Amino acid sequence: MAAAGVRMLTRSRSGGPGAGLRGCGEEAAPLRRGQVAAEGRKRHRPVKHQRKAQRLHVAYEAADGENGKGAEPLEAAAWEPQGWRQQLANIRTMRKERNAPVDQLGAEHCYDPSAPPTVQRFQVLLSLMLSSQTKDQVTAGAMQRLRARGLTVDNVLRMDDSTLGALIYPVGFWRSKVKYIKQTSAILQERYGGDIPASVAELVALPGVGPKMAHLAMAVAWGSVSGIAAVDTHVHRIANRLRWTKRETKAPEETRAALEEWLPRELWSEINGLLVGFGQQTCLPIRPRCQSCLNRTLCPAACSP
Repeated sequence: MAAAGVRMLTRSRSGGPGAGLRGCGEEAAPLRRGQVAAEGRKRHRPVKHQRKAQRLHVAYEAADGENGKGAEPLEAAAWEPQGWRQQLANIRTMRKERNAPVDQLGAEHCYDPSAPPTVQRFQVLLSLMLSSQTKDQVTAGAMQRLRARGLTVDNVLRMDDSTLGALIYPVGFWRSKVKYIKQTSAILQERYGGDIPASVAELVALPGVGPKMAHLAMAVAWGSVSGIAAVDTHVHRIANRLRWTKRETKAPEETRAALEEWLPRELWSEINGLLVGFGQQTCLPIRPRCQSCLNRTLCPAACSP
């Protein structure tokens, strides 16, 4: 009977953890003291859990673990317009003569090259202030008249407003520009010893000086490329026509920021003059000359033949 009880106990324990000493409705026979101790040791022996298999880390795995933690993220390819290099090459070909108004009358041509560097830089800044909402030919004429009177910070501050207005007329918004030129000249004399600041942040803090003027002043006056200079209505128009921005931009300053996101930095100093002249001669605001444009088959906005 005892042996039978032992066999029943063994079968009961094999049924799984937590099975009692009774099995199949029968009472098991009492065990000897040594058997009880032995069985107790067996029952209270710590359970050995099976180790979880560890994943082998391989150098070429894209991610470590299911959540991808620990792996360096792959950089997404930078956006750039389709076919822009060929479009740019075609524009360079069309602009090889460099005979647009911007090529002879831009800010880099309006200062006196024989003047001291400080005066040259002031004249560059002044020509940029005059050029806003004004054709290059008109700006160049105003600069010639000002230079004939001795275009320095001190001379501008000695002029009365009516004299200065007569010299710069008919540039756009000439009355406002008289005020801004006087205020800026006073600041330059007081804070910068008659020179102009050498940073975009300080330049845009001057009355009548915006980001477009500041970046071009840095390039022309200081020889420093701080951004795409002078993104004007020409550059804004052409960039949107060629789809050189991820989405349509509403203003030149927005276009400048969009271009700087993808255009290689080594092209920043060239792109403004290249596109401005292209806009003056071929990609006109109204009735663009698409039939003579080398990009007529590559431009999304090209007019029909």
